[in-house]
Amino acid sequence: MHGDDSTFDGVTPQPVGTRDLENLRDARLSDRAREELLTTQSECTFVFTADDGAPAAVVLSFAHHDGRFWFTSVDGRAQVRGVDRDPRACVVVSNAGTGLPGRQMLSVRGDVTVHRDPDTVAEVLPVLARRLAPTGVDRFLRLLSSPHRVVLELRPTDVVASHDSRRMAGDGRGGPAQE
Repeated sequence: MHGDDSTFDGVTPQPVGTRDLENLRDARLSDRAREELLTTQSECTFVFTADDGAPAAVVLSFAHHDGRFWFTSVDGRAQVRGVDRDPRACVVVSNAGTGLPGRQMLSVRGDVTVHRDPDTVAEVLPVLARRLAPTGVDRFLRLLSSPHRVVLELRPTDVVASHDSRRMAGDGRGGPAQE
């Protein structure tokens, strides 16, 4: 039986992932790694409540700016209808496809505001365009210029989970601890 976090069956703790993958508390993303992930990755899974009340998710591009997640969509799409009904949502960001080492993941829960007013949309779209199409900002802005364009703002309320396999023995696959 597991006691507190300082011992395992009376034995001094070993690096996370040496004996098992039960307690991953010490394999969370550091603040620096979290910022690096949010700066490097540009896609996430956006989880919301669908029309029928069931959980639903889409992959969206995002910009993390001033502590908030920003997205653009079109009024009437499932994710917009979902957060209009219930503003609670979750964002899951991983390092898949980024070139960042190890396996990293951050899941953040928050409240979403749908911005339909032209001033906010016009202010946020360039932030997204610079983040998502840095070599073609003007072309991307023209593409996004549509009559039903909205901006979604997720204000984080808490971190659901985070994970950084580099903080585990053998990068989370067992084996010797990393130096």
